[in-house]
Amino acid sequence: MKILHTADWHLGQLFYEYDRTQEHQLFLEWLSATIKAREIEVLLISGDVFDVTNPSVNSIRLLYEFLNTVSQQSPHLQIVITAGNHDSASRLEAPIPLLQSTNIHIIGTIDKLADGSINYQKLCIPLKNKAGRIQTWCLAIPFIRMGDYPQSATEPYSYAEGVAQLYHDAYEYANALKEHGQNIIAMGHLHTFQAEELEMDKSERMIMGGSEFISATAFHSELKYVALGHIHKAQRIGGKEHIRYSGSPLPMSFSERNYKHQVVIIDLDEDVKNIECVEIPVSIPLLKIPLQPLPLNEVIALLHQLPEKETAINTAPYLEVQVLLLEPEPSLRYKIETAIASKNVRLARIQPHYVQNNNNATSTPQHNLLNDLNPTEVFTQTYYSKFQSEVPNHILDLFKQTLQEVDLNDE
Repeated sequence: MKILHTADWHLGQLFYEYDRTQEHQLFLEWLSATIKAREIEVLLISGDVFDVTNPSVNSIRLLYEFLNTVSQQSPHLQIVITAGNHDSASRLEAPIPLLQSTNIHIIGTIDKLADGSINYQKLCIPLKNKAGRIQTWCLAIPFIRMGDYPQSATEPYSYAEGVAQLYHDAYEYANALKEHGQNIIAMGHLHTFQAEELEMDKSERMIMGGSEFISATAFHSELKYVALGHIHKAQRIGGKEHIRYSGSPLPMSFSERNYKHQVVIIDLDEDVKNIECVEIPVSIPLLKIPLQPLPLNEVIALLHQLPEKETAINTAPYLEVQVLLLEPEPSLRYKIETAIASKNVRLARIQPHYVQNNNNATSTPQHNLLNDLNPTEVFTQTYYSKFQSEVPNHILDLFKQTLQEVDLNDE
């Protein structure tokens, strides 16, 4: 059985206010062609199909057109979609009545039975081989929210303990259904202890203050493959080849520009025979100029060297500009936008960096009671904490003038 694992599509994402519909369309066309060329039998999508809980009509259309296309070109393809923390679980499950006669399974919520126990039957999807016989049971577990997991008979579970217990019980349920020659795989949308993430990547931020970190030991040792989503950097977890994040198909931020975006294809018989990471072509590159912050005049000179604008600006690279400043530059954006006005780039972000000034230790902000500070002191300390330098006289004069105007208005 050939299985393709992908996750974190984030359909509908705006990249610094730029629409990415074209990029997602190209990815889905590539994925559709890959499924056909590689004769994929099972497609696993491990959460965050959409970027927001209330996706646009265009985003929903992208998903359904893709599902229709791959279902027609590969009639025996089985698709399992689970919800991520960005998805609306109930919205994702809405078309289930229309899909009951298809090979498309969508699991958004963890349902409970009348006695309060979890409906594990819903979470255990039988996957069939080309002969039409069940070969694999898939634990299709979506993003787990507080209270979704089983309740302890003694002390309440922590989130991590509850998630581990849910995976354990789900495995035991599937194992009772499993017959000779069959095996079990799992899906998940969660944050593992061992996952390598980027500090500045807000799209991978912690959701519950760190209490959501799950150990790789939460996954039963007999699971043949664990298809994870949530972390955008493709990687294996805990040194185990069969526990993997597929990563996001598109870079979601500039911090993701330097690593490979991919899908994972596995050959599964009684055991995993082969794991292949297939790189996804980049349709629109991300540029960072310069790679390390430089003074504004040097940055402007580099921007002038960029290629001239082409007709189809919607395919131009996204640009992040890094500038080294001694103090705030009010006309910074204007100067950069002027420099790239005729260039084949789309400005996404300007990242100013300020020279550290540690010569005057007395300027370091102190922790004082609010009643002991006047507005000018608050302003100067805040300015120093942000820019590591004293407030220039002309800015301080403007601030004092503002204070006077406020006082007059209050009177």
